Amino acid sequence: MMFVEAQGLTKIYTPKGAPPVRALDGLDLSVPQGSVTALLGPNGAGKTTTVKVLTTLITPSSGSAFIDGIDVLKHPGSIRPLIGVSGQYAAVDENLTGFENLDMVGRLYHLGAKASRQRAHELIELFDLSDAANRPVKGFSGGMRRRIDLAGALVTRPKVLFLDEPTTGLDPRSRLGMWDVITTLVGEGTTVLLTTQYLEEADRLADSICVIDDGKVIARGTANELKASFGGQRLELNLVTAGDSATVAQILALVGDAEPAVSADGHELSVSAQNAPAALQEVLAELESRGIKLYDAGMRRPTLDDVFLRLTGHGAEDHVAKDGGS
Repeated sequence: MMFVEAQGLTKIYTPKGAPPVRALDGLDLSVPQGSVTALLGPNGAGKTTTVKVLTTLITPSSGSAFIDGIDVLKHPGSIRPLIGVSGQYAAVDENLTGFENLDMVGRLYHLGAKASRQRAHELIELFDLSDAANRPVKGFSGGMRRRIDLAGALVTRPKVLFLDEPTTGLDPRSRLGMWDVITTLVGEGTTVLLTTQYLEEADRLADSICVIDDGKVIARGTANELKASFGGQRLELNLVTAGDSATVAQILALVGDAEPAVSADGHELSVSAQNAPAALQEVLAELESRGIKLYDAGMRRPTLDDVFLRLTGHGAEDHVAKDGGS
């Protein structure tokens, strides 16, 4: 049995005066110990609902879930000491200092005064917040609030850490810092279930990825496996004249193995091709013979964005939320 495992999870909401909403639709999930599994999907796909079930916050309509062999539904009291949770929004007391927030969490978990203060100091140092430890959180930046919130989820040294879109709204520097912290935790043996809309985040952190849409897993594997399933490489062209896009699309269709994608302004086109180097040479020769000018041209491997669009038919943030989150 995997360290975190769910089978056939369904969750149906019945809002008053509105049709039932199926937030989860037979979702299966397996997370090995000491690894990062990313739940990747658009808003409303069921990511947050899955986390709520696994962290005992809601009960599914049907299905089963286990953490470290313990039944989440039958023994929620035994699950809670094993887990740490950092939600989409930082759950901190703005009037307390960073240190006081962490000390308070330790006291709530009955660690005792000495152990609670010691753990708070350890986490302040781990998250590089020493200079702000004694400042009220209401003066913290967004990135600092997220770090304090994540630190709070680690006060009890949980075996499993649930991170629900932990870097939403962070600037690039703060996001990279959060990634480093997560990588360090996993290296020390923590199991992480991460939900995210950032495809780069899943690519960077996850040992395995589950793509979720409409409440069920529609694909799973490593980032490389998912990219390989897309097939071939992509040719990318940037046209000087947007009016040439229809002609160029016809040329790309002859060498590609799918319908070429054309940007809204008509300047950028791309298509997947099995033998990309030969296809690119053929396309460039044809464009030169027709006098069609380019700003640039090249080829690249498929990205998780390509995989996501192929699987779901829309971007990672294009869905409307079903359950107030994801």
